[in-house]
Amino acid sequence: MKLFTNNLFKLMAVLTVVSLAFSSCQKEDEVFPLPTVTSSGELAGIAGASVTVSASISAPAGLKSITVLKNGAAFETKVLAGEKAYTYTSTYVVESLAAGSKVNFTIQATDNKNQISALVPVVVTVTATPPKQIVTVTGVIEGNVTWTANKIYKLSGFVRVGEEATYGTTTKVGNLTIEAGTVIIGERATKGALIVQRGSKINAIGTAAAPIVFTSERDPGTREPGDWGGLVICGKAPNNLPDAQASRELEGGYGAFHGGTDAADNSGTLKYVRLEYAGIPINPNQEVNSLTMGSVGSGTTIDYVQASYGLDDSFEWFGGTVNAKHLIAYKGLDDDFDTDNGFSGYVQFGIGIRGAAIADQSGSNGFECDNDANGSANTPFTSAIFANMSIIGAKGSSSVAIDPLFQHGAQLRRNNKQKIYNTVITGYPYGVYIDSQKGSAKANAAAGDIDLGNVVLAGVEGWGTNGWGLNWSVAVKPMGVPVPGFENMTSLNTGLSTGLTAFTIGTAVPEDWFKALTGNKLVATQANLGLSSTLWSAGRPTFTLTAGTSESLIGANLKSGLPAFFEATDYVGAFKSTDWTAGWAEFAPQAVVYIK
Repeated sequence: MKLFTNNLFKLMAVLTVVSLAFSSCQKEDEVFPLPTVTSSGELAGIAGASVTVSASISAPAGLKSITVLKNGAAFETKVLAGEKAYTYTSTYVVESLAAGSKVNFTIQATDNKNQISALVPVVVTVTATPPKQIVTVTGVIEGNVTWTANKIYKLSGFVRVGEEATYGTTTKVGNLTIEAGTVIIGERATKGALIVQRGSKINAIGTAAAPIVFTSERDPGTREPGDWGGLVICGKAPNNLPDAQASRELEGGYGAFHGGTDAADNSGTLKYVRLEYAGIPINPNQEVNSLTMGSVGSGTTIDYVQASYGLDDSFEWFGGTVNAKHLIAYKGLDDDFDTDNGFSGYVQFGIGIRGAAIADQSGSNGFECDNDANGSANTPFTSAIFANMSIIGAKGSSSVAIDPLFQHGAQLRRNNKQKIYNTVITGYPYGVYIDSQKGSAKANAAAGDIDLGNVVLAGVEGWGTNGWGLNWSVAVKPMGVPVPGFENMTSLNTGLSTGLTAFTIGTAVPEDWFKALTGNKLVATQANLGLSSTLWSAGRPTFTLTAGTSESLIGANLKSGLPAFFEATDYVGAFKSTDWTAGWAEFAPQAVVYIK
């Protein structure tokens, strides 16, 4: 028994040694992931400024050291005590280098297993001016407030200039001034928007050299239509909505009340302003547009405004009397210029340019015009006057495929009384529709209340009937399937299909009615109008006309007797020899760096 016990003790001792050796071997052979470094990325500062170079480091095996290089040379080495998580920081005073110079730091970590992380960069750019502070704006702006060009302002949620709790109950009045060159970004997560309530004002006065820009908060290359809400201005001018309080709120019911009896109401000034990647849906077919105007009065100034890549209409007027010049609607989703609810203002010099693959499910038009949603005879009528407009549809040539949801250069419907002069329309499936599905637009046209003068409708060579759009059945519904409600729609193009010629405006078929109006032309193609082919290509278009072409747009004088607001012109479209977009407009906003 004693011998057995001694042998048992010896065996246990051996097993213990083996176990300890195996355990030790396990610990030595245990595999740990490499340390990782996450840096602060790109920094900027003027010469003499202090910036913080930083990085967060994770090392499951414990940190041994951190090595930092500056432009490839040793900057700092830190010895650590096995920390598994560590934040490295170091202050760097920016040297006196030329603006735009870059100082490149790299950070690398070594763990207790002598495993080395990847080299992670931190780039410091030397700037001529300090980086701009981003100021987040929420809630209601009350009193006199100025936004300055040395800061960037972020709209979080619906930001209101002034406050109107319910229609007619103003609780706060605001007066927002925005300096030339200021950048305002909309917060994507909250669909930031700026709403100027009735009785309050926005004075956003940029310059050609320093426009004011409302845009997406996202980085270049990642921006999309609908990144933020848009700009909404509400005034106290007349509209044709019923007196019920609920009807005096802009569509979507987000507290933007509008309307009144002051035709000369003043909501401020927009001048040299860009609106990019705006527009959000509130309800089906109820949206915030790039620029939404609710009953804005004629005391308001709107001049040199560009709306680009909007998710809905570029410009929409709900009633009001405001006048505007020099408007650019660039590659929006729905309509370029949309008028409703008794808008009776004046607009001169405007261009709409479309992207071939960007159209809305509701059907996209250059002009869309309604007296109201029901085509009623409510007054005041939608009776705006537009002059010197260039409506450039997406179809620049027959080889370009466009979204089938594109419709008309001008859809004049629902009992409107709009007037359009010295305007060129091209690149759409159809030129002009006088639509009496609701209301009496055809009767208004026959009576001269809808008036077109010096309007040139130009087709696309080799596309559709007589170089214009598609035939009637294909344009309305594929395969010729009839669509209820379209029986009273009147089509106007260069090649009316047989089934449509029975419709008349007064006693004339649409084509004859159109040709009988002063200076109107139906042209087979846009090739000889003097328009630049760059209107349908990427990059900055050439807007000015080429003289001497066989069907030149130069030489048509604007109708006499128009209100004094309109400048006398001798050309059709928005441009002749002067490019009024120069300096302030931007046609490649996806690439612009705004936050710097």
